[in-house]
Amino acid sequence: MNRYHLLVWLALLLTLVSLPVLAQGVDQPEVNPRSEYWREVRQGLEGYTAVKGQETDVLIQTQGHNWRQLRNGPVANYGGWFLGAVVLALGVFYLIRGQVKLEHGRAGMRMLRWRIWERVLHWTVAVLFITLSVTGLSLLFGRAVLIPLIGHEAFAVWAALAKLLHNYAGPVFMAGVLIEVMAWIRYNFIKQHDITWFKQGGGIVGHGHPPAGRMNGGEKTWFWAVFLLGLGVVGISGVILNFPNLGLDRQTMQDANLVHAIGAFAFMAMAMGHIYIGTLGSEGSLEAMTTGYVDVNWAKQHHDLWFDEEMNKGAGIQPATQGEQPTASAPTALEQPGPG
Repeated sequence: MNRYHLLVWLALLLTLVSLPVLAQGVDQPEVNPRSEYWREVRQGLEGYTAVKGQETDVLIQTQGHNWRQLRNGPVANYGGWFLGAVVLALGVFYLIRGQVKLEHGRAGMRMLRWRIWERVLHWTVAVLFITLSVTGLSLLFGRAVLIPLIGHEAFAVWAALAKLLHNYAGPVFMAGVLIEVMAWIRYNFIKQHDITWFKQGGGIVGHGHPPAGRMNGGEKTWFWAVFLLGLGVVGISGVILNFPNLGLDRQTMQDANLVHAIGAFAFMAMAMGHIYIGTLGSEGSLEAMTTGYVDVNWAKQHHDLWFDEEMNKGAGIQPATQGEQPTASAPTALEQPGPG
């Protein structure tokens, strides 16, 4: 081997030895020392801030990222599809079942079911519920749904108004629900005949008419849903969100926001069922909360036990108004066979 061959081999050897060093310099960019600092900050460890107060020493609250991902991801997506599925199911059910008609038609005689203060209370709470539903959904789906439809500027105006309405209507709604609970709780304890009502589908599923008192099993279910969901889950979590100055930490507020949204979806879904039955689902039901009166045939068909109680107490029966005239083939209240 001459000296030229030796030089070539030495050059190759030096090249092989230097390749890892060159590769490291090319493939691995210089580490930003500040990135390590922010990684430490995101661990939630306390640092130092000049402003003092609750959680002010925590520079980044990492759980906030997780909350945002859950709120804008699974909660909003699944919740929206869930409400859509409920609307679709009610529509299909109506097409299949149709409206539950009065089997004997209208008798042309009516009896009082809801006094005026009860109707005012009901509709006040109902309007507040609709207001809260519309504003809450607007705030949750605004970025994904409303901004593409109305633009950023219009949504900014509506979002500010929606937030104001939502925050002020919430406590008033809770007060209304609390009054409803105190006024009607005595009618809403589950009794033996309610079990029969559930077993027979409440007269909505099938064509039977199970016994029912002043409140049937479905109305009692809705009453306790309003109490537990409206006043409990959604209401209490809403109070937490409405009053951040109560000294609660960010983690509690974020958890309350998720509970509030999930509970509201469940509450709105049950409300859809309640609204359906009280309007399209059952003939003569809506007028109970608009006029306060129901046709006696409606009372005998849907609330026979309550009808008997009212008759035993000597409740007054009066002729129906012009818009509630009896069906031509319908027997009068006195001609109809009693329940059972």
